[in-house]
Amino acid sequence: MSQKILKIHPDDNVLVALTDLPAGATIAYQDLTITLVEDVPAKHKFTQQELLPEQEIIMYGSLVGKTVTAIPAGGRISTENVKHQASAFTGKTKTTGWQAPDVSRWADKTFQGYHRTDGQVGTANYWLVIPLVFCENRNVNIIKQAFLEELGFGRQDIYKSYVQQMVELYQAGNTAAIAQLPLQNHASNGHKRIFENIDGIKFLTHEGGCGGIRQDSEALCALLAGYIHNPNVAGATVLSLGCQNAQASLLEEKLKALNPNFTKPLIMLEQQKEGTEHELLAKAIKQTFLALVEADKQKRQPAPLSKLVVGLECGGSDGFSGISANPAVGHASDLVVALGGKSMLSEFPELCGVEQELINRCVDEKTADRFVQLMRAYAYAAEAVGSGFDMNPSPGNIKDGLITDAIKSAGAAKKGGTSPVADVLDYGEYATKPGLTLLCTPGNDVESTTAMAGSGANIILFTTGLGTPTGNPVTPVIKVSSNTKLAQRMPDIIDIDTGPVIAGEKNIAEMGAEMLDLIIEVASGQVQPKAVQLGQDDFIPWKRGISL
Repeated sequence: MSQKILKIHPDDNVLVALTDLPAGATIAYQDLTITLVEDVPAKHKFTQQELLPEQEIIMYGSLVGKTVTAIPAGGRISTENVKHQASAFTGKTKTTGWQAPDVSRWADKTFQGYHRTDGQVGTANYWLVIPLVFCENRNVNIIKQAFLEELGFGRQDIYKSYVQQMVELYQAGNTAAIAQLPLQNHASNGHKRIFENIDGIKFLTHEGGCGGIRQDSEALCALLAGYIHNPNVAGATVLSLGCQNAQASLLEEKLKALNPNFTKPLIMLEQQKEGTEHELLAKAIKQTFLALVEADKQKRQPAPLSKLVVGLECGGSDGFSGISANPAVGHASDLVVALGGKSMLSEFPELCGVEQELINRCVDEKTADRFVQLMRAYAYAAEAVGSGFDMNPSPGNIKDGLITDAIKSAGAAKKGGTSPVADVLDYGEYATKPGLTLLCTPGNDVESTTAMAGSGANIILFTTGLGTPTGNPVTPVIKVSSNTKLAQRMPDIIDIDTGPVIAGEKNIAEMGAEMLDLIIEVASGQVQPKAVQLGQDDFIPWKRGISL
């Protein structure tokens, strides 16, 4: 690596270490010569001049914190000497222009997708089995056990086989051999896929649907309706107990709100009406099998790139995420928007401090006001329970240089690129407008990706600097590493490495273009992301209590 430090924005008063820098090292930057007073690990930041207590820390050109104690020039900023501080925001103060990127190389490109009758196009073709209430989780899991292996969707349990080998060695009296026993990774489970055009059956168990407050069940039904409506879904089997808050009628109401002419096959069964568990499960399995026969008749057909709906997510972020992976994803988002598609930026706690920029990017006052209202309501709710956005950074974030929420947010927001904000949605609402949408979700990785799929994302770009295996049951998740060391250490979860940006080997535009090319391949079923290969089907609905 030729470059050792980086100043992200001309107005910044801190520099980023791109490699481990020892105490006593002399750093030359422009007309400054800085001697480091302590070790500065890669990804962390140090001051370019002495800062006194209560002075502002500027990074990405934004206020990201204030000093708690004096920090000498060449001192590393940390949770001990810096506290969270973010700029205030108001309504729309100006209109920002946008120079759309050149997309001529993709002008004639298409992807091979599943065309739905409502005009949406899926990047995959899944069948869902969903419980309306946690009481039905057991029945859903029984159906899962009945279907997966017999239909060829099951995965070989290599760890079960591993234990069986250990048992055999133990019973043979050869315990010493266990220590040298390698894990054999065999991909096939021996069952051939029965339905060629179905990518899988997904089972969305959860702990909701009853108890809590009625709004929780209403939000759950809106989310489940979004999953059924998602273009990656061919149809669904829904199991209801009968007496719970999340009634079948409520789910049907949410589906009709999304599409009054809803035509996807939907099997709804209520246990308290069907009688015995045996009768319920027999009917569910038979009707689902027959529905799968029909769903298998759908085939991939060419679709314009304007049918892409790309969710933008980060999780397990590090000090490089906002420099490499997130800006590259932001450029890919701008390319999708320029091609007439949709992109979706969520995680509202991780937009703290960049609100005014996003407000000014909103296409009109109404959109800007909605964002202001949702951000303030979320922040007030967090504070009311003794928390706050300043508590968002995780221990892993802090260890790798993201020491305040504003620092984390300034880098996280780069995933949204530079395009205008076309719409702002609350949790459970569905994206319909081309362009960049802001979706109100927690910063928690899985709650956020769960919400984006429920709002119509048919692809998700997910950046990580520490290594996060998150996937989604119905929307392929493409995992992007911020640094090459991670990509080399965890190749089983990483799809694309933006470490070359840190090394100075590639620029943001080049990485963003590579991402769009990969998106097209994944959307066409030509490449299966690592999260899909691993069967990483993470699904956590957000209860409107506070989750950061």
